[in-house]
Amino acid sequence: MATAGVSVPAELRKRILFTLGILAIYRFGVHVPVPGVDASVMLAFFQSQAGGIFGLFNTFTGGALERFSVFALGIMPYISASIIFQLLQTAIPYLEQLKKEGGPGQKKLQQYTRYATIVLAVVQGYAMATFLSTSEHQGQPLVTTRSFGPLLNFHMMTVFTLVAGTCFVMWLGEQITERGIGNGSSLIIFSGIAAGLPSGTIHLYRMVSTGDLNGLVALLLVAGMVAVIAAIVFIEVGQRRIPIQYSQRAPNREGMAQQQSSHLPLKVNFSNVIPPIFASSLLMFPATMGQFINNPTLHSLTQALSPGHMVYNLLFVSLIVFFCFFYTEIVFNPNEVADNLKKYGGFIPGIRAGKSTADYIKRVLDRLTVFGAIYLSVICVLPTLLINQLNVPFYFGGTSLLILVGVALDTSQQIQSHLITARYEGMLKGVKLKSRRVQY
Repeated sequence: MATAGVSVPAELRKRILFTLGILAIYRFGVHVPVPGVDASVMLAFFQSQAGGIFGLFNTFTGGALERFSVFALGIMPYISASIIFQLLQTAIPYLEQLKKEGGPGQKKLQQYTRYATIVLAVVQGYAMATFLSTSEHQGQPLVTTRSFGPLLNFHMMTVFTLVAGTCFVMWLGEQITERGIGNGSSLIIFSGIAAGLPSGTIHLYRMVSTGDLNGLVALLLVAGMVAVIAAIVFIEVGQRRIPIQYSQRAPNREGMAQQQSSHLPLKVNFSNVIPPIFASSLLMFPATMGQFINNPTLHSLTQALSPGHMVYNLLFVSLIVFFCFFYTEIVFNPNEVADNLKKYGGFIPGIRAGKSTADYIKRVLDRLTVFGAIYLSVICVLPTLLINQLNVPFYFGGTSLLILVGVALDTSQQIQSHLITARYEGMLKGVKLKSRRVQY
């Protein structure tokens, strides 16, 4: 294997193959149905409901929902639990203290997140079982087996299977993060969306062939997708570079202190694809529960939270803006950066070291975050509004394209980092570093 003329190190090759293997296991599990359901009737039923929240949820699970497989809940309960605990860390002192403890505290928080994932999966699984047991499609019931013995009915079997599937998907994501390449949760969502692109393309071609969609409109749709992808790549790799100068104690020939110039790179979209994923996850939970529980109020809520609805778009944009600032706040600390610059003799030209530097960096970061929030909102909402009018699958929507391109760029950058690290270690291999004796 080789990348751009550079041999791939064994460690990196192992990580890439491990990641591909885990994703293959996930895609295999998507096709394993939950016991007691009619797979063909279930597929036809969910495809008839593909225009609303089911379509978006099915896209994020890679088709697992329409097949009602053991991975029907996907990674979404885990993401929802992660959001809950990240928010609670700012409100509960105990959780905030765990965050500051480093490795042991992070392991404790991770364990709490897993417990919360199981609770959310149980709630969603029971709601799904209740809905399916009372539903039918064109006169055919969705559930074929309602009892698996004297102590095990369809509800218990469905809840147990879906919770086990969610825990397994969560474990797969953690394995990718620790032993593979990239963020495991994001790559699982990426693989689900990417797996639907071929079928979505075929569906689009059939719409053009049957006359349901004008050929010129289809070409404009493809051109719009290319333009959106180009805009995403342009923004995601964009940086705001703050100039930094470092004073050196060693004088030059004229006896003057030397200065080294560098820069502090701040990404234009610092939070990457995290805000859209978090926002979609939070909006899916009440909307999905409303679909599975027969209640007029919840039914009205479900209609309002369908993709393309005004209420959904307003809440989606609000959550994107919130998570842009929230994620940036918990990941990047301007005070810590300013202290490190002061410690190593670095300063921003024209800005006093210390608090003034921290305030300046925060001001620049806030402006970038505002721009990033606007960019994410436009990319996620406007293409989806146009696509809903054409009745095109969600695979071509702005959120899906953003996740596909964003995760691909992030994974590519991590691969490049491994290559650079391996090249640096290769240069140092066999080199003995000798200290020089200084005479006074």
